[in-house]
Amino acid sequence: MYNDKDTTQLLQQSKLILQNSDDNHFIESNIELLRNVLRFHEYRYYVLNNALINDNEYDFLFKTLQNIEQKNPSLITKDSPTQRVGNSLNEGFETVQHLVPMLSLDNSYNAEDLFDFDRKVKEGSGLQEIEYCVEPKFDGASISLIYENDILTRAATRGDGVEGDDITTNIKQIRSIPLSAPFSKYGIAQIEIRGEVIMTKDAFNKYNERLTEQGLQTVANPRNTAAGSLRIKDPKEVSNRNLDAFLYHVSYIASSNSSKEETLEMFNSNIVAQNHPLTAGATHSEQLKMLWDCGIRSTEKVKFTAKNIQEVVNYVTNFEQKRDELPYEIDGMVVKVNNLLLQDKLGMTSHHPRWAIAYKFKARQATTILKAVEFQVGRTGAVTPVAKLEPVFIGGVTVSSISLHNEDYIKEKDLKIGDTVLIERAGDVIPQIVKSVVEKRNGTEKEIIFPSACPVCNNTLFKEEDEAVWRCINIECSAQVVEKIIHFASKDAMDIKSLGEANIRKFYELNLLKDIPEIYKLNFSVIETLEGFGKKSITNLQKAIEASKQQPLNRLIYGLGIRFVGETTAKTLANSVEHLLDFTKKTEEDLQQLEDVGIKVAKSIHHFFSNESNIHMLQELEHLGLQLKNTKKQTIGLGGLAGQTFLFTGTLSTLKRSEAETLAEQQGGIIVGSVSAKLNYLVVGADAGSKLEKAKKINTIKIISEEEFLRLIG
Repeated sequence: MYNDKDTTQLLQQSKLILQNSDDNHFIESNIELLRNVLRFHEYRYYVLNNALINDNEYDFLFKTLQNIEQKNPSLITKDSPTQRVGNSLNEGFETVQHLVPMLSLDNSYNAEDLFDFDRKVKEGSGLQEIEYCVEPKFDGASISLIYENDILTRAATRGDGVEGDDITTNIKQIRSIPLSAPFSKYGIAQIEIRGEVIMTKDAFNKYNERLTEQGLQTVANPRNTAAGSLRIKDPKEVSNRNLDAFLYHVSYIASSNSSKEETLEMFNSNIVAQNHPLTAGATHSEQLKMLWDCGIRSTEKVKFTAKNIQEVVNYVTNFEQKRDELPYEIDGMVVKVNNLLLQDKLGMTSHHPRWAIAYKFKARQATTILKAVEFQVGRTGAVTPVAKLEPVFIGGVTVSSISLHNEDYIKEKDLKIGDTVLIERAGDVIPQIVKSVVEKRNGTEKEIIFPSACPVCNNTLFKEEDEAVWRCINIECSAQVVEKIIHFASKDAMDIKSLGEANIRKFYELNLLKDIPEIYKLNFSVIETLEGFGKKSITNLQKAIEASKQQPLNRLIYGLGIRFVGETTAKTLANSVEHLLDFTKKTEEDLQQLEDVGIKVAKSIHHFFSNESNIHMLQELEHLGLQLKNTKKQTIGLGGLAGQTFLFTGTLSTLKRSEAETLAEQQGGIIVGSVSAKLNYLVVGADAGSKLEKAKKINTIKIISEEEFLRLIG
């Protein structure tokens, strides 16, 4: 961004300002010069990690600018270095839409996966050799930035990929992200850039040291700390955490008023298209260099351009051995087709681009001591053993607890309390015990005794003959009650947004919430006396609870947590009745006539609706205003696809699967969960698997593409 001549000039200007700092007239007359000097030193310190003045000198320059702007508010500009730290709390985070959806990446774990990716790219492009760009896969939190007319105007979290939370104020606290950048010199009026917020290992250690000094609990890993910091209400606290960022992808560019020819002359490629995502002619590497030249900390200095996939394999294999030498955590490498025209040709699925793949490093491993085993009770009464370990740092995370799944798992692994155990993080995410190191046993180890009674309510545990899980079958067991309420209020069930797990547990402990119906009878006069519950939060909670009463019947059925009944089966059940209590009249044989309802599922459903306590709960919910009638059933059979069954498999290119299912249902179609002779249409997307092969063996099933499905529904 700054050449040698710029650097020399800005250092001279820094010296001039420091020498005349007492001359208010001089400083006010040269305020833009002072801002440029500060931007230059921020770039040297936070982007290049090569400061040219000491901290005291920088602080002095910063405070000088701050004092002038406080006395003369009209002189403040949006991109002034003083405008990073906010003066007030974030009241909330508005949901905003990305200019281009933020997709996930497909994963690979070995060289064979990369060669297979290369094969698909060649098939899709018709080329024999592909150039790739390889970059670190940062272990942080994804963000999207928008610059308009050179000014940072918005920053957002990834969210669901289509929409995210507006975190602009918090992002401004990250010094390696400039508040302005000279994109206009490339004819760019608007640009959307993707990147990752991280916390370096050094910043993480220093932050934990501060927490320890204050007598506070330390944080577990840099990634979660970085991600959590983006949603902190106080931007000053965000600033105190010394977050960092790398920007690695340009997702959208719109040109300014300059002509296309002028734009091309300024930047030797056709990457700028008026009001259109990036198109043709340039490379991803050139994008990264353009960002770097504009003062953006892109991955320009840590990327590798490979002429073919073999060079990629060699590079990522070698880089994996060096990952610990980096000042930040990474969990793999990202491999991208370098040519932007080719990227556009290859396109993307609804989940991931076809021109990029993440190469995940091998799972981290470490040894530690198994100190104890605790037994936890879940929503369905399942008792899960959890290993309590001597805390060990592995793959950027401190691990102290690991699920042992069930009694058989403990026996298979031959685990004992006091054992030295080898653990790993599969995909650098889920920790698991690989084995016990029996060679280190000294005779003091103790057998793990699985309880015969529920560790919460002390009722005798029960295990089905064909299952490995012990269960507490006491439906009044407090552990189960809490988990059932949490599930009922969850996003995919009744979606009571303001009633999260923490609040449910708190209300339960305070005897404000003892079962599902009490959600709709909460005593808000008591809640408003609790710490953390202001008028606005209580109003939001009341609105969310009231809105949940209108959820369709299938969501209510799923929210009831009937064993083996997932979202698809819940839709099948809802579409088969006029009223939820109609199930009290159905036999197991009746239920088995429904799509996807086998013997085991039918038995579970019948058992639920034969229980008087459950029936009383449903009657109470209806009395409280919940919808137990199937309001959607009147549309079933009325559309052009009346009574036709649909199943979707593979990755759709233009629709999310949930969107496609909704479209089919709107036409009277019925969504099923498996391939059988009762299936009418199997809609096949990319990378379809076993369902397609099974459907080919049944002549009555019509196998159609996504395009054919769209034509079918008109």
